[in-house]
Amino acid sequence: MDIYLVVIILYLVFLVGVGVVKSRGVKDQEGFMVAGRSVSATFLVATLVCTWIGSGSLFGGAGRAYREGFSALWMSAGAWVGIAIVYFLAPRVRRIAQYTVPDILEMRYTPAARVLGTLAIVIAYLTIASYQFMGGGRLLHILVPSIDPSTGRLFACAFVVVVIALAGMRSIVSVDLINGIMITLGILIAAPIALSAAGGWSGLTTTLPETHFTTFGNIGWASCLGLFFPTLFLLLGESGMYQKFMSARSEIDAKKAVIGMIVGVIVVETVLDSVAIFGAGVHWGSAPFQGAEGMDRATTETIILFMARHDMPTLAGVILLVGAVAIIFSTATTFLIVPSTNITRDLYQRFINPQASQKGMVLFQRLTIVVLAAVSLIVTNFFTNVLDMALYAYTMVGAAVTPALLVAFLSRRVTPIAGTVSVAAGMLATIVFGALNQLGWEELPLGFGLALPLDYDYIVYPAATASLLSLVLVSLFTPAPSEEKWRPFWAKAAQAKAD
Repeated sequence: MDIYLVVIILYLVFLVGVGVVKSRGVKDQEGFMVAGRSVSATFLVATLVCTWIGSGSLFGGAGRAYREGFSALWMSAGAWVGIAIVYFLAPRVRRIAQYTVPDILEMRYTPAARVLGTLAIVIAYLTIASYQFMGGGRLLHILVPSIDPSTGRLFACAFVVVVIALAGMRSIVSVDLINGIMITLGILIAAPIALSAAGGWSGLTTTLPETHFTTFGNIGWASCLGLFFPTLFLLLGESGMYQKFMSARSEIDAKKAVIGMIVGVIVVETVLDSVAIFGAGVHWGSAPFQGAEGMDRATTETIILFMARHDMPTLAGVILLVGAVAIIFSTATTFLIVPSTNITRDLYQRFINPQASQKGMVLFQRLTIVVLAAVSLIVTNFFTNVLDMALYAYTMVGAAVTPALLVAFLSRRVTPIAGTVSVAAGMLATIVFGALNQLGWEELPLGFGLALPLDYDYIVYPAATASLLSLVLVSLFTPAPSEEKWRPFWAKAAQAKAD
């Protein structure tokens, strides 16, 4: 059997073993959803970095880097800025000590905001989980060409479901430290090897277009910002991250973890895109990355896996592929447990069965994970490349959830109705944009000779505008909220007033 496949199978068996061991300690929903609120800063850093570095980076970002060069880092930069802002929010999120982001939306706004936020998160996170399965299928196809990528998705999905259903968040946090080490080690070893294969820096600059080395590349500032803002807004409203903050053993651990996260994400994403660009220097204009009408977007997204399998010494290639497995696995598990938690906590327990037992809640969530994984597989049929899927999902959360979530911590004046309408407006605008794109529309006329391109690079503009305008305008025309609504989010201010 191929050495690459053997090592990856052994690694997957190890991950399942961890899940089996950790499952013995899960007795209630707090243990399953937020790991018993006992996660240290070290493990929190690892799981936060692993959550963020997923197939969107490994495939979508890397493919963009292959095609466009260092301007692809605009997509990553949105996360860097977002993490810096989150540094000031993490302790306050942990202090509230809820389970989900929709919990927070209902506290600050209305039950309808909880339901709408849950729907937006479920739609977005199932899309994100689906392209993790797509990435797993591509990886398996590269290792075993006789296995079709669509069949490979089934294997990836089944494996993720088994691990996450065993122990929930305890499984994820426990293995993400190892996953983080493998991801970092794999790309740091791969980068100099890939650069050497491209002929060094001089060979790279000779082979690739000059725009690969400029700030906005070949796509221009509007598209670059169209990459930056969805990532920024997603990071600021990323439910998996907040759920993990709620898993921290203290506010101090949550805040320390953010510092480690920003360093880890900057290093890993910069090196990851660099490896893809070095790979472009090796394979620019060659099959299988070049189609009949130019570069094949879907194939360029596999550049890092292709390099690991065909262009690197065996040991380096094995480590990089294990790192790729870690990326796909760690992100897929988080982006399934979050929507399953939302459905279990924010819909089932809140509105359908408030008296459900702890064991019943855990069982319901495990069944929900299986159903959501199946839906995620279906979603893969509606997109042709990972980058478009990422931008759609990022905007669904970033426009529908993030503005209302942030304002909950930043303003006492925003009203419950405004927050609810904001979530609805952002979600609706994202869905309409995606539907028009699927119908083949290339642009949307705005009047006065203006038109909005319906490429996913621009999806954030109408969605974020609808959400933010709703917050401002509806707040202006509705009564200010009672102190009971904003008090939990301004604990220090409320305490000072009481004193």
